[in-house]
Amino acid sequence: QLQLVESGGGLAHPGGSLRLSCAAARYTLEYYAIGWFRQAPGREREAVSCISRDGGSTNNADSVKGRFTISRDNAKNTVYLQMNSLKPEDTAVYYCWSTGFWGQGTQVTVSS
Repeated sequence: QLQLVESGGGLAHPGGSLRLSCAAARYTLEYYAIGWFRQAPGREREAVSCISRDGGSTNNADSVKGRFTISRDNAKNTVYLQMNSLKPEDTAVYYCWSTGFWGQGTQVTVSS
């Protein structure tokens, strides 16, 4: 079973930045496309960003285009989500996903 572990969440001010990481235990992530999702209180989980196995193709939700960047370092077995120009509406639990498996999530709160 693929185990994904997110980290890097926390509190940021509007306009600030955070970088999330998604790592895998006992599996090599380079064989998998990876997605980031988020779920805000009272809302459905939504796709944020995804990246192909080799990192050559990425896709971002319209709500985060120009602000969030997904990348991967297969040598470190880690996928990143760089989040800049954060807004209060980015507040959510962020999840890493691949091939039907979810991480436990990391909380991101954007507030002044």
